[in-house]
Amino acid sequence: MKKLIERTNISENSKDSNAYEQLGKLLNSIEIKELPDETVDLINNEIEQINSISDIDKYFVKAIKEKENGVIKLIEKKHKIAPKNYYRKLWMILGMSIFGIPMGVAFGLSIGNLGMLGIGLPIGMAIGIGVGSSMDKKAFNEGRQLDFEVK
Repeated sequence: MKKLIERTNISENSKDSNAYEQLGKLLNSIEIKELPDETVDLINNEIEQINSISDIDKYFVKAIKEKENGVIKLIEKKHKIAPKNYYRKLWMILGMSIFGIPMGVAFGLSIGNLGMLGIGLPIGMAIGIGVGSSMDKKAFNEGRQLDFEVK
């Protein structure tokens, strides 16, 4: 797998530096997993695109985040390998929208006050966190979890 080039123009503790270091950590944790050549080629293509971007560009951080998300989605979709707490974060949002809003509507309609719609959101969030945490634990036990957390 290709490496990110050394960026000397990035000041330490800046958004640029933090995003670039995080991408490097992601790539290092992916390198430990044995992936097929087809996936490695796709990741190498993303690395080449990042290496070709000037670090002076104002869209540098945005480009890094887009590539990072693209790589994470690629390995999750093709190989079911995900970073730490990936499923928890995903299912927290899904829980609020799939379970929380309908529960809030049902609760609000039963009371006769749709202002109570928000009551279902924390319930849905708790359900989503529970489902996501169990999926993260299952991925960890099966060795499908990266030693990396998206921040």
